[in-house]
Amino acid sequence: MPVAPEPIPVTRIVDCGTAKLMPDVDRPRAWLLTVDGAPQSYVDLDAPTHLEFEYVRRLAHVLDEAAAPGHPLDALHLGGGALTLPRYLAATRPHSRQHVIDADRGLLALVTEHLPLPDGSGIEVRAQDARTALEAAPEASADVIVADVFGGSRVPAHLTSVEYAHAAARVLRPDGLYAANLADSAPFDFLRGQLANFATVFAHLALIAEPSVLRGRRFGNAVLLASRAELPVAALARRVAGDAFPARVEHGPSLRRLIAGAVPVQDAEAVASPVPPDGAFSIG
Repeated sequence: MPVAPEPIPVTRIVDCGTAKLMPDVDRPRAWLLTVDGAPQSYVDLDAPTHLEFEYVRRLAHVLDEAAAPGHPLDALHLGGGALTLPRYLAATRPHSRQHVIDADRGLLALVTEHLPLPDGSGIEVRAQDARTALEAAPEASADVIVADVFGGSRVPAHLTSVEYAHAAARVLRPDGLYAANLADSAPFDFLRGQLANFATVFAHLALIAEPSVLRGRRFGNAVLLASRAELPVAALARRVAGDAFPARVEHGPSLRRLIAGAVPVQDAEAVASPVPPDGAFSIG
């Protein structure tokens, strides 16, 4: 029987830099996507529920708790990468309807060519600016919005304002849930502003991050959650505490203390998220 050839890395210039797809030597159909050396996504085509990055696992926990097990969701993903979370949701909640928005046409072409979606996945991918797509989406059309948009290593400024938060609220259903991957470090000026933005339109907020990030000891990812309905904080706290790198769910009084003094950021004053320190997300 002929032996299948070993997968080889793929490098391509895309709209936002140099993208690389690198095979995982330990998993036959698994790939790491990087852009300009920063890891963006990890996908195992044979095991879409295998999630390598901790922040992606936290977002997946949110999707797991967004509705009863197996119940389909209408999901809007802002930021596509290698489509890790859309593949996960399609596997865990069949018949979900998913729209994925990513501004980088070259990156989407690379991913769909080399990491194709399975037939009948229910995932529609579109090259478009995330804010433009959000503002054009039908009102009350999504059960969940997942935002993981980075231009290079920073969240673009037009996705950090209170007007953007209002646009997200318009698209979500009354019990819908917004989840965003952000990154910051003490004194959390950016993160506090984002929480203040979403507090203007959502009654319930939470933040998921590792204790070392929350204590200001290092720069790192934090998942912001917002909803008009009660958030499943107890269930999420159990899930993230059991991860390989345990995290905490901040909500209620502790989160209000973090937000204290922060004011919503208008479009005119909005800035991109902080520049990560050297080596924060890069790989060798």
